Amino acid sequence: MARAIVHMDLDTFFVSCERLTNSELNGIPLIIGGGDRGVVASCSYEARYFGVRSAMPIHMAMKLCPQAKIIKGDMELYSQLSHDVTQVIQEKAPIMEKASIDEFYLDITGMDKFHGSYKWTNELAQSVIKETGLPISFSLSINKTVSKIATGEGKPKGNLEISENDVQAFLNPLSIQKIPMVGTVTFQLLSRIGIRTIQTLSEMPAEVLQRMIGKNGLDIWKKANGIDNTPVEPYTERKSISTENTFSQDTIDIEKLKRVLIGMVEKLAFQLRSEQWITSTITVKIRYANFDTETKQCKIAYTSADHILTKNVMELFDKVYQRRMRLRLIGIRFSGLVRGTYQIDLFEDTQEMLSLYDAMDRMKKRYGFDAVMRCAGAHIKPNTKDEILKRIK
Repeated sequence: MARAIVHMDLDTFFVSCERLTNSELNGIPLIIGGGDRGVVASCSYEARYFGVRSAMPIHMAMKLCPQAKIIKGDMELYSQLSHDVTQVIQEKAPIMEKASIDEFYLDITGMDKFHGSYKWTNELAQSVIKETGLPISFSLSINKTVSKIATGEGKPKGNLEISENDVQAFLNPLSIQKIPMVGTVTFQLLSRIGIRTIQTLSEMPAEVLQRMIGKNGLDIWKKANGIDNTPVEPYTERKSISTENTFSQDTIDIEKLKRVLIGMVEKLAFQLRSEQWITSTITVKIRYANFDTETKQCKIAYTSADHILTKNVMELFDKVYQRRMRLRLIGIRFSGLVRGTYQIDLFEDTQEMLSLYDAMDRMKKRYGFDAVMRCAGAHIKPNTKDEILKRIK
């Protein structure tokens, strides 16, 4: 039996949330972002008409569409409305995966025996619109990749169904940029040798593509051929992520403690971004040598950025560590999590900062977490003469 996989995507989600609370924003070019040197977190179709796109620097967007209204954004509002949509879908769908704050996958395989799969999905989309007031698009096909691409091609409101027999004909004329995993670097590399459409890519020998772009080559080739066996993972809301460090010897060395904290923040922040979470609550925990334990907590604007989290962790540590006794343990917890990426948090930061985090995360994913780290959080402790000489070389 061919699988029936639905991809659902809330249309211009941040924009739709703002319009839901303020009808005066309807029909005008709207940009969600912040700061003269910030970037566009989201934009309306009216702004897109002038060439404005997500992750574009605000100053460039305003040159393209000077009449646009800019709103900083309200992640608490977006989080609550995302939760409302999730509840509507989760109540009706047999298996639901929440891929991001505004994106969902459903596995409704076998539903054709009882209902028309497309009809059922369309009725679910109408339920979301009726109960939350937010517009939503969807596509139905045999796997996640095809469904996701189809949703993008059908927007706005052009909900598509791509049958198993029509998959390749649907994919072939599209740009290779439509394939998830094909970023700017990969697109430029393939374009230089004349590979710009999915059809051309699908006809390449898989081993050649793998030699060109590494281990992801085979996955990209499969997607170009409409092959994706990735399952829909049932959604469970994660409450928090945390880490602790128990010292082998109790310490009062403030510089050492802060270096350890920076490293812990960097590791947790990378985990947040890798799993597409952003956090709104930070807790710092310390345990003294006599086993007394104290914590301090603060609320922040939703983020997964090291530099913001580190600043707040350090402030909490300074507040909680008052007795100047030796410490045996320090810990950090990020809670109040919602689905999202660092990109949608960039209401204040710059395009340069976005590029920095993107580059660092790609290196960490490819070569390991220790491949690139902030100097303040790195712990290089060679134990032998041979190790020291090896590092010098």
